[in-house]
Amino acid sequence: MPPPRATALQTPAAFVQAIVHAYTLRGLDAGRALRKAQITPRQARLPGGQVSASQFERLCAAAMQELDDEAPGWFRRPLPWGSYGMLARASISAPTLGVALKRWCRHHGLLTADVRLSLGEARGTATLAIDEHAPLPAALREFALLSLLRNAHGLACWLIDSRIALQAAAFPFAAPAHAAVYAQLFPGPLHFGAPRALLRFDAAYLAQPLRRDAAALDHMLRRALRVMVLPYRRDRLLVERVRQRLRAAGAHALTAEALAAQLAMSPRTLHRQLAAEGASLQALKDEQRRQHATELLLRTHQPLKKVAQAVGFRSDKSFIRAFRGWTGATPEELRRQGRA
Repeated sequence: MPPPRATALQTPAAFVQAIVHAYTLRGLDAGRALRKAQITPRQARLPGGQVSASQFERLCAAAMQELDDEAPGWFRRPLPWGSYGMLARASISAPTLGVALKRWCRHHGLLTADVRLSLGEARGTATLAIDEHAPLPAALREFALLSLLRNAHGLACWLIDSRIALQAAAFPFAAPAHAAVYAQLFPGPLHFGAPRALLRFDAAYLAQPLRRDAAALDHMLRRALRVMVLPYRRDRLLVERVRQRLRAAGAHALTAEALAAQLAMSPRTLHRQLAAEGASLQALKDEQRRQHATELLLRTHQPLKKVAQAVGFRSDKSFIRAFRGWTGATPEELRRQGRA
């Protein structure tokens, strides 16, 4: 799978230099691949320079095919074209993301012994880590570790059709000159100079079912870069977390500020992330109140005034008006229909 780009628009020249170095290790010239990508030698060498994402995508595709190595120069043994697609196919039939990632890590070990990917879980936190068992080429180490983690994270998000929010991303090297790139690739707390490369995220994601099939995988593999690079907008776990907290609060309506504090984010971030997946806090609140009200109407004989108070309304009139807007029926009509 193609390595990552820096942002939605630009890629550091340092990543281009890593590809060029892979050719150098083989005693080959990267000129043809650079020309295919329309990258000049000066662009490739320019300290602090950048190329476009499409240029870098073309460079990666050319290099991986010319070198027949999907991990260009990273490992002692090349990974032939199609290796990472094979790993994805071995994971697509898994029932949950946790099983899929464990398969990915295990099967990656069949491709190379130079690094070992592992998935661990402790105290509600999942850790996807890389242990280095053989020295990676110094000029390629950063790019290799970054790409391995970004590819795994991007594929995981795609498999469950959900943005997997990162609690931490750590790398065993000093912050590079292009460290700002990492905030785009790994949104969340970043740590450099760590003992090993890893990602941490809520272990609840591991229980999410896979929402893709083999046909979708075939289509995705034809243009894997967007999946591996662009952050996922949908976060199924966030919506479920909001629902759980609203259910637990019951009649005690949570404000956006209180809810955001429970979720360790700002109110603005909460609203923005919910909107990105087509949801809103008010809609989720209405959903919870409607469900609670329906349950009380059908399972109890409480008068409407008490039902209204139980779901957070000050008067039964405002409750009746809201309930009709939610369901198209009045509370009395629903109660009669449910007991007919």
